[in-house]
Amino acid sequence: MDPLFPTLSAPHVRDSGEALRFGDRALSHGELAAATGALADRLSGADRVAVWATPSLETAVAVVAALRAGVPAVPLNPKSGGSELAHIVADSAPSLVLAEPGVALPQALADLTRHDIDVDVDVDVRGFEAPLPEAAPPEPDDPEAPALIVYTSGTTGPPKGAVLPRRAIATTLDALADAWQWTGDDVLVHALPLFHVHGLILGTLGPLRRGGSVRHLGRFSTEGVARELGAGATMLFGVPTMYHRIAEALPGEPELVKALAGARLLVSGSAALPVHDHERIAAATGRRVIERYGMTETLMNTSVRADGEPRAGAVGVPLPGVDLRLVDEAGEPLPADGPEAVGEIQVRGPNLFTGYLNRPDATAAAFAPGGWFRTGDMAVRDPDGYVRIVGRKATDLIKSGGYKIGAGEIENALLAHAGVREAAVTGEPDPDLGERIVAWVVPADADDPPTAAELADHVASSLAPHKRPRVVHYLRALPRNDMGKIMKRALGKEDKA
Repeated sequence: MDPLFPTLSAPHVRDSGEALRFGDRALSHGELAAATGALADRLSGADRVAVWATPSLETAVAVVAALRAGVPAVPLNPKSGGSELAHIVADSAPSLVLAEPGVALPQALADLTRHDIDVDVDVDVRGFEAPLPEAAPPEPDDPEAPALIVYTSGTTGPPKGAVLPRRAIATTLDALADAWQWTGDDVLVHALPLFHVHGLILGTLGPLRRGGSVRHLGRFSTEGVARELGAGATMLFGVPTMYHRIAEALPGEPELVKALAGARLLVSGSAALPVHDHERIAAATGRRVIERYGMTETLMNTSVRADGEPRAGAVGVPLPGVDLRLVDEAGEPLPADGPEAVGEIQVRGPNLFTGYLNRPDATAAAFAPGGWFRTGDMAVRDPDGYVRIVGRKATDLIKSGGYKIGAGEIENALLAHAGVREAAVTGEPDPDLGERIVAWVVPADADDPPTAAELADHVASSLAPHKRPRVVHYLRALPRNDMGKIMKRALGKEDKA
């Protein structure tokens, strides 16, 4: 197969322009080629390496070097607890850990050999004109060779390591390039963590595969977004929490409005972006945020296309090469041209992982006959093929009074109420209805929250009476993970407002 990073592997590497920028530190394409090539040569022959994935140049260099060397990399979340890290290290058995110099590593990594990535010392190729020396070994040509092992959040047990082959990364990034008209002229801005698919594969490897560049903010701020988009960046990647903060800030930040209006593409992912935030951003800037849908095991499955219709609440159509179907509770496919019905998304295609590391049982259970991966996500499909996610099968599909109800549409309805800042919806057992709908609300004004009856009437009037919440809890904040997803299993354990 073609190398993952053709611009870094070419005999002559384009040295003009930045490839990576983190704060005030940057590497050009030539400097990145030299740094990753030299490190790849040192890593060659290793079985597997862990990467302490801080938001830094060093993390990007470490992962790219491992991929160029054909050595599977295991990104580690610096916020993980000791027991979780110990499990990941024992399960993946890396031969060493790559880290940013001066960063303290936890006890769970004490037995691993540490190699510091000193980019400032290792790179000394500024102004070169001759071809770079071929320090790096040639990239593997086996598309099934493992590239990354990314650990999923362990909601029902310890995290599982999803083994992502080289063809899954290449396929997803090329499909997104087609959908988003993504080229080497694009400059991407984001502040996403580098231990997961969104920030690492899409947000870092994506620009490098295209021969473009990425500017990482380190920590998200609306000021940083305005500064970088205003200074020539063309694309913004974020999660709903970030776009919510942008929507809140727009009325008081004219430079942010101008910067977003001038961006070529605004993309949200990792969780559903509330319709209310979609509309506020569009009204202020004239630009609509597009959404895509994926997960660790499948990388990207669908997206709204750059030349398609941005539609609030929809994640677009299947990407090139991705087969997608909705199935009922018996696993039978729902007709694509039938009436709107909620079903579980199943996908297959070259974007899928090869399996869970050391877990053949879990791998087998994840697939239906025919190679279809069971995502556990529930959705409906519009007549023109657009997919709309309504929630997770385990936590977001509520069966109440004979109806199957997706929590997502109720959450969007609640967020359209002026008195609601954040909202989540779950189901709880009910002797009459089977399950009753429960709303968890962060009020816009804690001293004057909307009443439960007011919220129930609001939902009933905008959706249908059977979708109104029967119980409302008021919270100071919703529990979220590092990617901004609401942790619904933690609801009820938080402090009430």
